[in-house]
Amino acid sequence: MPDFATFDTRNYRTVDVATGYDGWAATYDGTVLDAMDLALLDRLDPGVPDGTRAADLGCGTGRTGAWLRSRGAVHIDGVDLSEGMLEQARGRGAHDTLARADVRSSGLGSGAYDLVAASLIDEHMPDTAPLYAEAARLARPGGRFLLAAYHPHFAMLSGMPTHYTDASGEDVAISTHVHLVSDHVRAALSAGWQLADMVEGIVDDTWVAAKPKWERFRGHPVSLALAWHKPA
Repeated sequence: MPDFATFDTRNYRTVDVATGYDGWAATYDGTVLDAMDLALLDRLDPGVPDGTRAADLGCGTGRTGAWLRSRGAVHIDGVDLSEGMLEQARGRGAHDTLARADVRSSGLGSGAYDLVAASLIDEHMPDTAPLYAEAARLARPGGRFLLAAYHPHFAMLSGMPTHYTDASGEDVAISTHVHLVSDHVRAALSAGWQLADMVEGIVDDTWVAAKPKWERFRGHPVSLALAWHKPA
């Protein structure tokens, strides 16, 4: 798979995932647009049926958990590597349980969930296969996996890593990897998933209004979301 360093145009100081998201936690919700992930998850078929038990991998500040709850999930367990993000999620109150854990080895129960969700986390993993395998372990037969991701095309086009501005004003990158759509498909198929739906978000008026410098990216895909089904 491509090496993000080949495309990196920012050359920011780079930190690991836990350090980066601890530093970003307090300002994260004000800097990530719903258009990046939640708006795409809303377009996926199937969605989140009422009564769903969900696992939220890389739950962050609880944005995805709140989305799951508002769409009909009745029980949500979340895990994240960053204690700072978990603190924000606790304050939001969308989850039934929250724990510090690696999404590739979550510690959650096997076959316990109707739906597994992961949003904007795969770019921090060298390989997507362990994520898809863990989601398959957690999902019951007939369950689903909804994944929202930073689009590889945009990462390669823009040369922009996942990053935040720290309290001192420095832009800091969080370890970033590029995963082609084919990387996702192969990892998912190897874990036993079947593709149910896929949507892509493009840089449009909403994005340019929030980030005027992105006018040069207008029309390019910036993120994607996939819905996977685990055969019964």
